[in-house]
Amino acid sequence: MKIAVIGGGWAGLAAAVELTASGAETTLFEAGRVLGGRARSVEIDGRRLDNGQHILLGAYRDGLALIRRVGADPEQLLRRQPLQLTDNAGFRLALPRLPAPLNVAWGLLTAAGVDCREKARTARWMESVKGRGFRLAEDSTVAQWLDAAGQTGALRCHLWEPLCLAALNTPARQASAQLFANVLRDSLGSARREDTDLLLPRVDLGRLLAEPAEQWLRSGGARIRLGERIRRIGEDEKGIEIAGESFASAIIATAPQHVGALWPAAATDYAYQPIATVYLQYMPETQMPSPLTGRLGAHGQWVVNRGDGLLACVLSAHGDWEKLGDAALAAALERELAMPAASVWRKVIREKRATISAVPGLRRPAFRTSNPRLFLAGDYTWADYPATLEGAVRSGLRAARAALNPLAPE
Repeated sequence: MKIAVIGGGWAGLAAAVELTASGAETTLFEAGRVLGGRARSVEIDGRRLDNGQHILLGAYRDGLALIRRVGADPEQLLRRQPLQLTDNAGFRLALPRLPAPLNVAWGLLTAAGVDCREKARTARWMESVKGRGFRLAEDSTVAQWLDAAGQTGALRCHLWEPLCLAALNTPARQASAQLFANVLRDSLGSARREDTDLLLPRVDLGRLLAEPAEQWLRSGGARIRLGERIRRIGEDEKGIEIAGESFASAIIATAPQHVGALWPAAATDYAYQPIATVYLQYMPETQMPSPLTGRLGAHGQWVVNRGDGLLACVLSAHGDWEKLGDAALAAALERELAMPAASVWRKVIREKRATISAVPGLRRPAFRTSNPRLFLAGDYTWADYPATLEGAVRSGLRAARAALNPLAPE
């Protein structure tokens, strides 16, 4: 059974692996020179870096399973540690290795920079949200949700709003409260302690998934056609026509803005949010308070310690930082960090349409299209989550299983 996958990001890779493992004759088309999509490796100034900083959680079960499936070991490639959030204003929340939900309760009880009344009020609120299964009666913005819950103190400033911005890539005043609640459900609200763990890459993203997946697919007989941009999808008596070939079914796993050119009936019209990653290389002995540090300043948001003195500063969503050129932005972040010595190398990587804006009432497309043999995959199609790597993987698996039996009743 010949099946095509268009797009070699994490959604396309998940689909291609699932298809190949099921015995399909899989062809993966990717317009770029390497696989990985928006979570890939790039060569810059003789350095191998990620095209943007990504942080995984222990709750990314399908993503971790995919990494294992293609022969890689996430326990070796990712640095796993209990969630710990610190910032430059004295806030600190660290979860111990206790069973859930005791780990979250203890982390909240011992959080630095928060008074006891607010801790008690937040604990009661979290229990009420959990009791309702993290389902809101009506979607609103995260800011409105927090206002209604009386979450207006230090935890809002140092925990909820920064987490919202990091997870949804949308500011709390604009972001969907229901999507944020879903993120909390599967992380801080999970019954599995390990779901709250931070997973920080020890290697670049290419070595984490794209390269082992490519090797696995080729060894399994899949065809991978790099540097081949598909500009149209046709229909014939055998199914789907792509690049002069007929396929029994196909999956479009591109970014949402490219779908309409391939299949107009599935075109989207989303607003997008940017992300910038500013790499600052210091001397190898340079240290940070923790692997992930929040920054409260004019521009900075999060700093990830990549080791050997390399820091990745992450800026999410639209903001004043977009007005600065690369050199000025890197210099501004370095001033905010105020490290003992100056950096020896800087690089700014911007993604103008990194994710769709995760606003209330966001309409997500069905993964089935007007053609019963054509399916969609991508983080934007996984309605339960904002745009995440885990949502991308789950969407790819779902589309692949449907493509293997396209005419089966839903």
